Amino acid sequence: MKYTVKVKAGSSREEVFETAENELIVAVHARAHDGEANEAVRKAIAEYLGVAKSCVEIVRGEKSRIKIVEVAL
Repeated sequence: MKYTVKVKAGSSREEVFETAENELIVAVHARAHDGEANEAVRKAIAEYLGVAKSCVEIVRGEKSRIKIVEVAL
């Protein structure tokens, strides 16, 4: 399943929530530096959906705030 993800890096709280448009908003503590935010996003989505982190792959938008993420269920 693919999701459009909007990332809020450097947030004071870590949270994931889904919008009505089947889009995920992910706020993480990690800054967008050396891929730290991407790893934090993968981990947060995996915990939210109850899957392993290895099942979450960023397909598009590695260096963008808006990403396409594929989750293997």
